[in-house]
Amino acid sequence: MDDRTRSLRSLTIERSPPAGPSSRPRRWLLPAIGILIALIVVGSGAVLWLGSPIQPAQAPAVERPSPQVVQSDNAVQKSVVVAPGSTGSLIASGYVVARRKATIAAEVTGKVVELLVDEGMVVQAGQVLARLDDVLADKDYALAQARAEASEAAVAAIAADLADAERILNRTQTLSGKNYATEADLTKAQARAGVLRAQLHQAEAQLAAARLEAQRYGEVLGKHRIRAPFAGVVVDRSAQPGEMISPLSAGGGFTRTGICTIVDMDSIEIEVDVNEASIGRLHAGTRVEAVLDAYPDWRIPGAVIAIVPTANREKATVKVRVGMDLKDPRILPDMAIKVTFLDDGAPAAARSDSP
Repeated sequence: MDDRTRSLRSLTIERSPPAGPSSRPRRWLLPAIGILIALIVVGSGAVLWLGSPIQPAQAPAVERPSPQVVQSDNAVQKSVVVAPGSTGSLIASGYVVARRKATIAAEVTGKVVELLVDEGMVVQAGQVLARLDDVLADKDYALAQARAEASEAAVAAIAADLADAERILNRTQTLSGKNYATEADLTKAQARAGVLRAQLHQAEAQLAAARLEAQRYGEVLGKHRIRAPFAGVVVDRSAQPGEMISPLSAGGGFTRTGICTIVDMDSIEIEVDVNEASIGRLHAGTRVEAVLDAYPDWRIPGAVIAIVPTANREKATVKVRVGMDLKDPRILPDMAIKVTFLDDGAPAAARSDSP
């Protein structure tokens, strides 16, 4: 038995002693390898990212003006693009104004007996707009005419007497030369002719004064008919029949100074206020496109007429006059309007759109 036992023991494999403290670090080997791999991956990514070129920051998008659609007569649409300059398109707001506008007033004081116009009426130059009570003025004119006629008659009578006196003087001079008339007769004839000449001169002066007076009263009578000074459209009727009209306000609100207001539509233009910092970009002839607030889809071509040579200190603006290439009854005074000043190379719309 001992031999077998020894033989079996000789066949057994000797086991290593249990792991001591020196084998503990092997338990962290796999986690350490994993951490090392992760660090390698992260490091490789960082190297790749740092090695790539840095992209520059993207500039903010600049909004370009959208094409402006302009419709021609044959309904073919065309686009007019305003190319933005270094500082962009210049836009200003303003109003439609009439260069020729007048409130029609009477030159004499009187009561309105007839008003012949109303708002919206087209009137011609010299047309009668209203008539004032002219009864007294007509009588004054008639009296002045009568005085002028009396003066004319006086001149005619004195002229006849003078002609007779000169005939007597000539005859007396002839008789005196033949000693048929005395010196006293000659002197008397000369004196009478001289007096009549003076009277005729005085009568002629009185006649001239009477005629001027009659003319003045005739003009006063004519001023009782108020006429249009120019052709235009009546935009306001401020008086009524029965009211008193005077060239000067009498106060108290009982006397009016105006009959109506007339606007010459052919003098319509645009006035805008432009910041003085941008006025150097404009000049007479600069093309524009105007848009009325009332018709936002209607573009009106035009050009700068003039830059008014004065500035507003409070607003730091300069007034600019702009003319329009077309006349249209839809364009009315005091309408609000926006004006876009185009670059010199950008053409304005050839024709306007119909709203």
